[in-house]
Amino acid sequence: MYESDPEMIVWWATEIECASALARGERSGSVAPVVVDEAFRRLNSLAESWHVVEPVDAIRRIARRVVRVHDLRAADALQLAAALHAAQDQPGSLEVVSLDTRLVEAAKREGFPVTGRT
Repeated sequence: MYESDPEMIVWWATEIECASALARGERSGSVAPVVVDEAFRRLNSLAESWHVVEPVDAIRRIARRVVRVHDLRAADALQLAAALHAAQDQPGSLEVVSLDTRLVEAAKREGFPVTGRT
């Protein structure tokens, strides 16, 4: 996917969420340290090129609304709110990519084209 469209817009905390998932896999032993090291190298490279949606009051307000409408945890609500903010309330203009089932379903309901786990 990245090769076909390398322009990414991500929520401010995305890098930490990815690092957390990698570290959790390493600690549990489900991901080999050499694989984690390579994944961190790739994460660093991606983080240098993506566009970051900064935490602003508007995103907090949107996130408060989406947690009432969708079955989302706080971090996922912030992800969806950042996407709505980046799309300037035109969700059809951006594609959401996620492997989180609840986030994918909420993004679809908000009108985003979605690639990910359903």
